[in-house]
Formats: sequence, C-alpha cells, structure tokens
Amino acid sequence: MDLRDAFLHAMSRCAQTVSVVATDGPAGRAGVTVSAMTSVSADAPTMLACVNRDGSAAAPILGNGRFAISVLREDQQALSDRFAGRGDHADRFEGVAWDVLETGAPCLDALANFDCELQSADLVGTHHVLIGAVRAVRVIEEGGPLIWGMRGYLRAERA
Repeated sequence: MDLRDAFLHAMSRCAQTVSVVATDGPAGRAGVTVSAMTSVSADAPTMLACVNRDGSAAAPILGNGRFAISVLREDQQALSDRFAGRGDHADRFEGVAWDVLETGAPCLDALANFDCELQSADLVGTHHVLIGAVRAVRVIEEGGPLIWGMRGYLRAERA
C-alpha cells in the first residue's frame, strides 16, 4: 500500500461529524457535505472547514466571502448524500428547509449552525482550508449528530 492509500485507510478510522457548508450571494448559491470541520477558537469564535478546490462549492464560497456550517442530525443521511452529490439533484437546495442568520449564507434545518464571514482560505493540496469568523450560532436541542467513519454513517452513543 502506498502512502496515499495508507493515509486514506487510516483516516477512515477517524469518526467525524457530518456537516454541510453552504454559501449564497453574488458568486452563486452552493453547498457541499464535509467531514473536515472544527472550531479554531471560542475567544473570537472561529471555525475551520475544508472544501475541495475542484468542487462546485469552492468558487462560490470564495467569491461570496461567507459560508454557513450546518451540523447534520443522525436522521439527515439523505441530506448528506444530496449535498455530497449522490443522487439526481440539479439544485441541491430544492425542497430543502433552509434559513439565513447574519451573513445571508444558507443554514439548513440541522443540529447546529455556524454562520461565518470568510477570514482566510489557504489552498493545501486539493482543498481550500477556510477560516471563518462566526457571526451567528443556532442550536437545536433534539437529536444526535450524524457521524461518518469506517467509510459509512455511524450513530453516536453515550459511553
């Protein structure tokens, strides 16, 4: 196994929450499913998300300068698949409940939303590492997070 394949195999063992990163504005509306998302700081709330440079969401996010991260609930696998490009959805937002908070980026009906203003975007390999200043947060108290690991969806359970 070469280093890339070994890396991907090892990363499949890392369980991550599943989120949709979305944007809207003059550069267009777009959204993509990601598992590479995390907080950077709570003192001046800041988030990090990674999106593929060749994906349909990268250019609109960079052009609009804003994005929202919607952390999906365990019952939202179909929504994850839709924004991952699985299935036949010409408009990924069609028929999907979404809202806006401060920046105007689409926030989906999800477990949590982080509405961000883009602070920086560094291209690292195949992905843009987006750093966003959080402008608004919304939390839904019911439900658990949708998890991705071992190359499939998992459920979070309390240990």
